[in-house]
Amino acid sequence: MSDCTHDCSTCGESCAERRPESFLKPLREGSTVRKVIAVVSGKGGVGKSLVTCLMASEMQRRGHNCAVLDADITGPSVPKSFGIHQHCYGTDEYLIPVSTHTGLQIMSINLILEDETEPVVWRGPVIAGAVTQFWTDVMWSDVDCMFVDMPPGTGDVPLTVFQSLPIDGIIIVTSPQDLVGMIVEKAVNMANMMNIPVIGLVENMSYFKCPDCGKEHAIFGESKAEALARQFHIPHYARLPIDPVIATMVDAGEVESISGEYVSALVDVIEKEKA
Repeated sequence: MSDCTHDCSTCGESCAERRPESFLKPLREGSTVRKVIAVVSGKGGVGKSLVTCLMASEMQRRGHNCAVLDADITGPSVPKSFGIHQHCYGTDEYLIPVSTHTGLQIMSINLILEDETEPVVWRGPVIAGAVTQFWTDVMWSDVDCMFVDMPPGTGDVPLTVFQSLPIDGIIIVTSPQDLVGMIVEKAVNMANMMNIPVIGLVENMSYFKCPDCGKEHAIFGESKAEALARQFHIPHYARLPIDPVIATMVDAGEVESISGEYVSALVDVIEKEKA
């Protein structure tokens, strides 16, 4: 418009110069996070936390400074996977994340609760606010790549994370059951709505490999990872087995000692993406 003052706050017109309001929240002064990857699924129990921990551990092994923000406030499992049971500490102004023995930085509601078994009985907006504070009120130290372990679904917390954090891409976690095709589509559609690229798909519990004969058995049905990746134009995918050794090591808090071979291809992609 010829009489435009370029001050959108005083104008009700819709034009090319008007930009959508940004809801991104700033890191606190002194914090640095160069890349943020969210690990999501439309349903619970498919292994988002496992995939988050494996990918963060593999990136850390490769010499990157990594962090995990546990956004699953009502079902936090990241600290236990890393063998962390102590509380985080801080000042009146900010919190300090707890570091694992390899230097991975962790923040989770379980690091704040008096008792890690205490249930978090909060309403959605309060939970979403806590996740935002894990971003804004924590002193993240020189983080090359942060992985956000998301709660299931497409509700308050995923929406808050996608709007408040500068998400560079998402990893979708699924399982072989027929139902999950619809669940994957929901996650893909939400990512598209928020203009966030889908980096890859991880199918957990994809098969069981017999320790005697080496044959792979499809316990929960034939793998759909390749078909889903092709259907939704997801460029990369990975398959994780049903492995009692992995389960035992996670329960023992030794997830950093698990081989990253199953997620290494996806980590390669994240490494190549510019921050």
